Amino acid sequence: MRLVDSHGHVQAEPFAHDRTDVLAAAVVVGVERLLVPGWDLPSSSDAVELAVASSGEGSVLPIDAAVGIHPHVAAHVDDDTWNAVMELAAHPAVLALGETGLDYDREYSPREAQLGNLRRHLALGRDLGKPVILHCRSSAGSRDAQDDLIAELRTAGAGDAAWVARLRVRPPAILHSFSGPVDYAEAALELGLAISFSGLVFRRGEEPSADVARLVPAARLLVETDAPYLPPPGAPRRRNEPAWVRVTARWVAEQRGDDPDTLGAALVAAYDATFRGITGEVHT
Repeated sequence: MRLVDSHGHVQAEPFAHDRTDVLAAAVVVGVERLLVPGWDLPSSSDAVELAVASSGEGSVLPIDAAVGIHPHVAAHVDDDTWNAVMELAAHPAVLALGETGLDYDREYSPREAQLGNLRRHLALGRDLGKPVILHCRSSAGSRDAQDDLIAELRTAGAGDAAWVARLRVRPPAILHSFSGPVDYAEAALELGLAISFSGLVFRRGEEPSADVARLVPAARLLVETDAPYLPPPGAPRRRNEPAWVRVTARWVAEQRGDDPDTLGAALVAAYDATFRGITGEVHT
């Protein structure tokens, strides 16, 4: 089965001692695309360095980068830091912005700081013509972060003529590691977003993800690990790796009733359309 990992933090410290081996293991199981998002300025810079290095001789897996500020650290970013992120965002190895978004579960940053951080990522994504990778979490039993995220996307004009003109076939944003009710996914799809599934789908309370996996169009369907976090069943609890995206991909195929090989080809095509603006025929 052909695979992508549309969100893996392999620049993180848990991979410092064996990153090359981890990437090689991913290739062995079929991973063909890997996007490495930042969560602050240093991790964003590291993501760009990995992407540039992966285009050189001896690379085991092509890497694409995303740069941005996570909602957890939104309150701690000054103007100089944001200007540096914007400079990185223009690098040709950077295919998306993020991860950013809203986290009302842990609220390491006040909500107003998170909202301001989200708004400037959305504006920059529109201006640069690059999709925005969105983290979104509410506290248990709530959906306030999801509702606020959709409201902010609508206010920013996601999916309107200005965004389409800049991004062309690429979506304005990606719901990374999907979590939330079905109507939240429906609202995101109406705005043209892509949706990505991670090992989070196997956790109690995430049952709506199965219904969402069935309704996402193949051209806007992605899978990811969120490595080193969210290991799926069978993966080591201490560290998730890109190779384990195969478990989530097979779960998606089961929910959709798709042949794994057919879905795998669609996942690669969706990745290329989402991040590289390359379109081809996608079958489900």
